[in-house]
Amino acid sequence: MKIKILPALAVGVLLLGACRGSSGKYEAINNSSSADSASVDSRAADTSTAVQTKLVKTADMRFKVKDVRQTSENISTLTAKYNGMVMHHQMQATNEGSQDTRLGTDSIMHISLFTMVADMTVNIPPNNLENFMNQVAQLGLYIDSRKMNIDDKSLEYLSSKLKTQNREELVKQQDKAKEDPSRLLVAKDDIVDRKINDLKTDKDVKYSTVVLSFYQSKTVIKEVVANEDTAAYQPSFFKRLVSSFSYGWSFFADLILGVANLWAFILAAIGLWILVKYYKRKNPALFRTIKS
Repeated sequence: MKIKILPALAVGVLLLGACRGSSGKYEAINNSSSADSASVDSRAADTSTAVQTKLVKTADMRFKVKDVRQTSENISTLTAKYNGMVMHHQMQATNEGSQDTRLGTDSIMHISLFTMVADMTVNIPPNNLENFMNQVAQLGLYIDSRKMNIDDKSLEYLSSKLKTQNREELVKQQDKAKEDPSRLLVAKDDIVDRKINDLKTDKDVKYSTVVLSFYQSKTVIKEVVANEDTAAYQPSFFKRLVSSFSYGWSFFADLILGVANLWAFILAAIGLWILVKYYKRKNPALFRTIKS
């Protein structure tokens, strides 16, 4: 009886060992799959941490001021204070009309009506942007419009970086395989363009661009200038009449003096005339012969 029980116990032990072995293999497979999933999660975590925050801030403002010229100087001072830089500055005055009022024969009052506007583009570090905009707003009489935008270019920047790496690897492979030089040059130029765009993004992140437009009320300017019309400098009629009499007498006196300077010729002419008369009276036949 005992001999019959022994084979049954041996079979039971073998079945138990087989079950344990299969369970061990199942645990190993589970551990392997969990390790793979953990490695995938770690790669995803590495990718997420590799995303650099690239926030591009821009702002613009249009406002009215009391004095455009003074406001331009104040904005330049504020820009330097907040470690920024003026990139563009244009100031323009538009003449709305003018009028001349005669003050005398040699001067006129020139009255001009004009409007003055100015445009400025400045780069400001993003951390100082809000304070800078508030300081500029205090320079205006009132604000027409004010706007600030934040553009998140983090994913675009990461995408450009990864694509640049892919193209660099492709260029290395094509270079080793001695591909067509023209195609290789196109790929290299594309890499350069992407790197330049990335540098531009870095610059936009480092400095925020602020566009400012301001103006003042219409201004009236009065100034006394010389009269450019030469006809206005002519004397009046009575002054010219008196001047004519004076000039006529002066001309007559000059004529008398000129005649006086010719007295010798006048006496010679008179003497010659008397002599001719005398000979004509003494020898009338001679003069008749000359005439005939």
